[in-house]
Amino acid sequence: MTRTTRTSALNTGLGDFLAWAEAERGAVLPPRPADAVLTLLALRGADRRAGVPEPTPELVRRVLFEDLPLLLHATADELAAVPSVLTALADRVRAANRLNAKRHERLLAAVQDALHEFGRAMNDPRNLTWHRWYASLMRADGVDADDARAVRDWLAALDASAHEERPGLPSPLHRSDVTAATFAAGVRLTEALLGAFARDVEGPTPSGPLLPATPALSADRPEEALTDELEGLAADLTDRWTAAGLSAALSGPYEGLAPGPEALPHVVLADRLLDEHLDYYGDPAVPLPPPAVLPSPDEIKALLHIAPLPAALAAGSDDAHELAELCGFPGPAAAVWTGGTPGELTELAADILAAEVERIAAGSGPDEEDALDAAHVLYALYERGCTPDSVARKASDHSDWLVAPELEDAPVRVPDTAPAAYTTPTPAELSDLLGLPGLTEDDRTELDGHARALAAVIDRLAGTGCVFRTGDTYGLTPLGGAVLRHVLAVGHVAAPDDTTASTWDAAGTVAAVQHWPEHIAAVTLKKWAEARGGTEEVWSELLEAASAGHPSIGLSDTFDRLARAGIPAPPLRAALSDPVTAAYARRTLSGRGEDVPWENIPPTARATLVLDELSARAAEDMRAFVDAAAEDREPARAPTALLDAFDRTASDWPGGASALLTALAGADPSSSLRVLEDLRDRHPEIGVADLASHAAKTARAAGRSREGGRTGKRRG
Repeated sequence: MTRTTRTSALNTGLGDFLAWAEAERGAVLPPRPADAVLTLLALRGADRRAGVPEPTPELVRRVLFEDLPLLLHATADELAAVPSVLTALADRVRAANRLNAKRHERLLAAVQDALHEFGRAMNDPRNLTWHRWYASLMRADGVDADDARAVRDWLAALDASAHEERPGLPSPLHRSDVTAATFAAGVRLTEALLGAFARDVEGPTPSGPLLPATPALSADRPEEALTDELEGLAADLTDRWTAAGLSAALSGPYEGLAPGPEALPHVVLADRLLDEHLDYYGDPAVPLPPPAVLPSPDEIKALLHIAPLPAALAAGSDDAHELAELCGFPGPAAAVWTGGTPGELTELAADILAAEVERIAAGSGPDEEDALDAAHVLYALYERGCTPDSVARKASDHSDWLVAPELEDAPVRVPDTAPAAYTTPTPAELSDLLGLPGLTEDDRTELDGHARALAAVIDRLAGTGCVFRTGDTYGLTPLGGAVLRHVLAVGHVAAPDDTTASTWDAAGTVAAVQHWPEHIAAVTLKKWAEARGGTEEVWSELLEAASAGHPSIGLSDTFDRLARAGIPAPPLRAALSDPVTAAYARRTLSGRGEDVPWENIPPTARATLVLDELSARAAEDMRAFVDAAAEDREPARAPTALLDAFDRTASDWPGGASALLTALAGADPSSSLRVLEDLRDRHPEIGVADLASHAAKTARAAGRSREGGRTGKRRG
């Protein structure tokens, strides 16, 4: 819809205010930030009876922290002048008898208090929009950003330049981050204008309407006309605060320089992978293992060009016209295909992969569980360090078969050759893959349908160049590892590479690798230590981090990983006096043939190891109960793995069952509570059950005390 010609001047009293500041205070305030401050205060609903928007501490904070960082590009001098604008504005309202001395002082204090956070917000990369980015580049090049022709000429030159010559976004931003910030800024400003329009319509104010008169309400479709009018006004304001004519240029001939959400299909996949990560770990900051192999930047283009689906899209194949259009062919993607940077080519590959994931889901029937889960297939491969997996092993998820834990993350050998058509492995091969002895042909038949459906999805994904399948083995290609790492980063999931992981401190390293497959964690720990000289002191740092991180750090798995990484014996011997990890150090040394008397280990460390082992036995009992319930039957005999392990340990523990229960309650209140309550409910000896009940109360109270202490620290 074509907008009618109209003024974008808002009734904020800007001209009179600037003149007053110069006449009364001798201050020449820069018009751009002054215009932005007054306009945004007014749009936020500031009273204008003083002839200017009247700031309040709350409005000042919202404009400084939320609005200006998204909407204003300011030079260093303009940015430094923002406090002077607000101070002068407070003085102007005070001079109009709209502020008493106390409120005036409180307002000035609020401005001063907000300055540090305002500076941080203005420099926060997450607040960078396309308008602010290009305005900053233009001014750095000496372009008059108030001259629309100069702005357009600069954009034309940038658009015609080689991709590798264009300035890169500040790290760690991706184009999707800037697109999201730009979209948020537009929505924020349009909604503020709509609120101002509503206030203008409600009734006249002493200062008159804020917005310029609009013919929108008399149009044939007033709602559409009003939306168009306000969006146009928002664009004009944005241009005033960044660069003249920028909005029309970036939404028109140079839209490829500022892609909108619809031009970045991989953002949808990023959201899907973020959901997967939250389902697994509950926190996007929990890092995934680095890919086993990543291509060099110079290899990205060749890998993308040899992939069947991307090559077909670039060639204009009629079979994938809609997919090509979605990914930008013909259009911006064509220029990236031939002359894009490695980062742009990776993003293009991500767009193609994301589009194919959506196409697979759209073409799936309601019973095709595997096809609907293509994003999960990709995440599960990356989460295992991009090591190859078995189609049949993955498909067993749908048959509720319990794969042996030590095989769940184990890499699968990639055969040299295999027929193109998928064949489910033989029963004997399945038994080896799943760690389930004695599988039969009937079991293979049960799995066959799921495995073939999954293989079909994998073969579709393989067309993107990001996935491969050879026989029953499938995995991510080096291109796939790079693409998924990019997509995960777009979703703000921690996805480091080897270089990044090597820069972590000991605590961060130990915390990260506890979630990773054991073989990958061991390699990472070894590389981390070797990068620091591989000395005994370096390995001791990891042991100390494990001790300090307990109970958040799983000590049993951590020591297994350290042992596999080849931790030297001296640091382990030094840890034999540690009150938390000594028993695990002893267990590792014992596995190497060293004899360390159990009684030499600190009691708290012994209790920590015993609690870990008892927790595993309690989980074993629970699985037996759950399996029986799923089959709607009573267990053949009540599971007693926990009870038997407790009794064996108590028989050798100094002080017997009572002392052991007390030690367990003190080792880790949160973990011990589950074990103690289980013993209270199931132990056949009433005396032991009563003692477990008392210990459980102690653990519960200790847990509440710890939580209260953490809460108090957060509040402080």
